[in-house]
Amino acid sequence: MIRVYDEARNVIETHEHKGDFNVPLSLRTDAGHKPEHMVIGATLTTLSFLCVSVMSALGKVAGQLTSTGVVVLFQNLICLLFIAPIALHGGCASLRTEKIGLHILRAASGTACWYALFVAITMMPLTNAILLSFSAPLWMPMIAWLVSRQKASTATWLGAAIGFVGVVLVLQPHHHRFNVGTLFALAAALLLAVALMSVRWLGATEPMPRILFYYFLLSTVMAIPIAAIQWHSVPARAWIYLLSIGFAQLFAQVLIVLAYRYASSVKLGPFIYTTIVFTALIDWVVWDHPPTLFVVLGMVLVIGGGLVAIRGKTEAPLAAIES
Repeated sequence: MIRVYDEARNVIETHEHKGDFNVPLSLRTDAGHKPEHMVIGATLTTLSFLCVSVMSALGKVAGQLTSTGVVVLFQNLICLLFIAPIALHGGCASLRTEKIGLHILRAASGTACWYALFVAITMMPLTNAILLSFSAPLWMPMIAWLVSRQKASTATWLGAAIGFVGVVLVLQPHHHRFNVGTLFALAAALLLAVALMSVRWLGATEPMPRILFYYFLLSTVMAIPIAAIQWHSVPARAWIYLLSIGFAQLFAQVLIVLAYRYASSVKLGPFIYTTIVFTALIDWVVWDHPPTLFVVLGMVLVIGGGLVAIRGKTEAPLAAIES
């Protein structure tokens, strides 16, 4: 019997040993049977999150030309068209899964996250919306505790507390009128936290092509009725942005999958915060929105808190395999 433990020594996976046991990708350092190359992995991850930042900026423009439902539909549909042939290469048997519930949870939370984020960035500065939304890792310990009473390390809670101070600085509740976009951005953060956790759970048993296939398939299905309800004439210029959003999402997914072949997801996790830096630069250059002092301080605290939390998870090993 092979058991997989979290940092609090709680059993999160149990497997009957039948010959060779494939260690979950998230726990391996030789993913893809390649030696670890941290520089290559970090570069690919950074490029992936650059694509996410570009996609967010494109979404801000597209949201002024068409509905949010249409943006989310094309974001997923284009990816599905490219991922489906890869996932189906091994035949229908390669798509069989016993985790359909988790796939639905991941697709629902991910689709709702992007919908909320695309709404938020039309209502507030791009940097603020992304910074609040990508505070998701700070919410994950709380969600894990509420759902499964999973205990987190002291460093994880300390990092979350530091990050939340940064969120408050970005919100600046005493310095401006309430912006409803803030609620959408915070909702996106909570939904992203759920999506990230579901990917972690799926990654323990499901191959990446299957995870991506079900995500884009289910997300496309979920987005169709929303897009149909919100549909109106799409200007010719909007199609350029819609296609670009889809390809940016596709490149982001491909790059992150390639990155995990060169380094573990644990080591590459902190690079998620490069999205905030890239977005701040894009917001400054394109929309002439230089970050305020409060936003810069909030950015430092959110990123710093996230790194402290991730370091806490790394030092208290994320998982141990016992046979």
